[in-house]
Amino acid sequence: MIDRRGLMAFAALAAPAAVLGARPARAQEVVVGVSLSSDTNPFYIAMRRGMEARATELGWRTRFVTANEDVVAQNNGVLDLIAQRVSGILISPIDARATRAAYEAAAAANIPIISVARHADSPQQSAFVAMDEVGIGRDIARWVLRAINSQGEIAMIAGPQGAATFRNLATGFSEVIAATPTVRLVARREVPLTREEGLRVAQDLLVAHPNLRAIYGGNDDIALGAAQALGQAGRTGQVVITGLNGIPPAMAAVRRGDVSLTVELNPLAWGRLGMDTMARWLRGERGLGQVNVGHLLVDRTNVPPAR
Repeated sequence: MIDRRGLMAFAALAAPAAVLGARPARAQEVVVGVSLSSDTNPFYIAMRRGMEARATELGWRTRFVTANEDVVAQNNGVLDLIAQRVSGILISPIDARATRAAYEAAAAANIPIISVARHADSPQQSAFVAMDEVGIGRDIARWVLRAINSQGEIAMIAGPQGAATFRNLATGFSEVIAATPTVRLVARREVPLTREEGLRVAQDLLVAHPNLRAIYGGNDDIALGAAQALGQAGRTGQVVITGLNGIPPAMAAVRRGDVSLTVELNPLAWGRLGMDTMARWLRGERGLGQVNVGHLLVDRTNVPPAR
């Protein structure tokens, strides 16, 4: 495992070369390194396509490194990108704190590093391409309250405990629910963003809370797993299920009525916005702060038809 000292030692060795040649060897060429949280999650697959498409339009090249929800692998991947002297790094950090040393190593090598979709607890972050997380959580909660007539029990399967994005989404959701005395939050679980975890936790929740009216899912994979649990219990359509990201399988589940709501974040556009934000930085813009992508609540009233 690479710790903070190991990363910074690497940066100290690499920094002189990186400062002198932080751009790739060929003059005028821009190469952007990318470390996404997952190679298999449909959301990140679409985000990657958006990044690649926009980079091609800009005349840039991309280099992707694999992380797959493994912090050590992500830190090592960032080191590889630094060693290759990429022009900049886009990263979706798996854990806000555990990846902090990777940001410090990039900064020591004079390479801009921009967070995409997930938070970094690092002052070295050049910008953050994000969403209005607390606001989206509140929007989901208001939709759920309308769907269940502000009555009954609600459970949350909120996503990874160490990820600030999912903590903020859950905070917004919880604020609205807590302010509504006729509903009760009976359970909250933090789990990895997988269908398997959504299935497992939802199965437990349905046994422990047979009168459950709604399940908040941290993302679409969790929501799809929860929908599977309802199907196995013969209760499809009896419990409101919400997800997040608007991936095609979730859109299809909304059309069928298996999932009640997803939030379309358009990961393709998010990936393009990441590249555009890097372009702004490389042009010399500073103080970009947080750059937000838009969102849309999607239920059976506005879900697009199948293609």
